[in-house]
Amino acid sequence: MAPFSMRGRLHKNHNMPITKKRLKSQTKTKKNGMKGMQERFKRLKAEMEGISEEQKGIREGQRQVREKFEAIESECEQLKKETNFIIQQSARTQMKLVLMFRILKAREESDFATAANLTQLLGQIVAKEKEERQALGDA
Repeated sequence: MAPFSMRGRLHKNHNMPITKKRLKSQTKTKKNGMKGMQERFKRLKAEMEGISEEQKGIREGQRQVREKFEAIESECEQLKKETNFIIQQSARTQMKLVLMFRILKAREESDFATAANLTQLLGQIVAKEKEERQALGDA
């Protein structure tokens, strides 16, 4: 066998005769090894419990963030609805003001037929707004 061969080195140790001293040291090593393994197992178990607690905390934090995000989204939607309502009101008010101004101008020019038509149109717009407010009040 070659002197540099791994095979030869491994077999060398196994060819040694087993003595009582060697047997006792192997038994102690095995007992110490089991004790060390049990301690490592306990440490790992404790670490896993700690990690589990951290994960629970992370999940709880994520749930709270999700709830806050949903509340913010809901509030944003409500603000969008209110903004659209205000825009519609503003547009209607602008339209009513234009109609009123044209009614006044028609009366100044003694165009009573146009003034009557514009007044009727203004009345219809106001009536429609009143119906919408009642429908919103009932809902």
